[in-house]
Amino acid sequence: MRVVLFGYQKWGARLLAALLESRHEVVLTVSHPEEGEWAPAIFEESMGDLAREHGIPVVYREKAVDDELVKAIKDSGAEIGLACNWRTWISPEVFSAPSRGTVNTHDSLLPKYAGFSPLNWALINGESQVGITAHWMDADLDRGDIITQRTVPVTPTDTTEDLFHRTVGLFGELSLDAFDRIEHGPHDWLRQDPEHASFFHKRADPDNRIHWDRSARDLVNLVRAQTGPYPNAWCLHEGRRLRVLEASVSQEKAGGTIGRVFAREGRGVIVVAGPDAWRGGQHGLVLQRVLDEDGVEHVAGDWFRRMGDYLE
Repeated sequence: MRVVLFGYQKWGARLLAALLESRHEVVLTVSHPEEGEWAPAIFEESMGDLAREHGIPVVYREKAVDDELVKAIKDSGAEIGLACNWRTWISPEVFSAPSRGTVNTHDSLLPKYAGFSPLNWALINGESQVGITAHWMDADLDRGDIITQRTVPVTPTDTTEDLFHRTVGLFGELSLDAFDRIEHGPHDWLRQDPEHASFFHKRADPDNRIHWDRSARDLVNLVRAQTGPYPNAWCLHEGRRLRVLEASVSQEKAGGTIGRVFAREGRGVIVVAGPDAWRGGQHGLVLQRVLDEDGVEHVAGDWFRRMGDYLE
């Protein structure tokens, strides 16, 4: 099929590379402008550069909504659209411009974790598996009928970066499988059940703050989800921001006031945490490695010279 690819960063570049090795022909690429937005280094790979290397036209848009883009797609003769890591709106006029419509790929097992930062949110929530989905694009974000999916297990030590590397290479396989089903069947698309759907917003700095009334396991998941290159989980120590790079659940139960630096465990320190921490029945959070405001990393047991401090 003749394909118009909407893509950005490493996701889009890796998907384009897979399409270039396939029997399909990419006739047009649409990408976001590649300057002015901070992104982790692991995302840096230009779909536009790869397209130009292969003589494929590239157009740039913040949003895919205009009549000029509709005309470019129709003039290209694109039979199908494919979107990967497209960060803004694609209008119905644009996603309907290819003769067969447009397939979106999303890094979650829809209908769960529609929206933004799905791998981070899934890890925060302690999911045992994540995955990617190919679905038909319609007017509702990430809500169209599902064509095919891939599942990836989550281990107890995985970070979001681990899950990113494990999923980014699967988008080509997923998309080519979706194209085969569209061309040859079966065409029994799976309608998304709204009763099982969840939609998440973009993550921002306040979302990464540690709230000590949450369980130690939940806080470990937050730390894992926000390990670099993502903005780290953080708290305040003596009024200054302290970023947490590594944490674990304490071996012993720790009771008292939440946020209290309670005792040493190995090279780390136990902080009282949990919704009923004052009853003494819950495990604390062990801070293993922290980063101060000057960007200096410390073993937590060295940073906290005394026990009894309170973290906010």
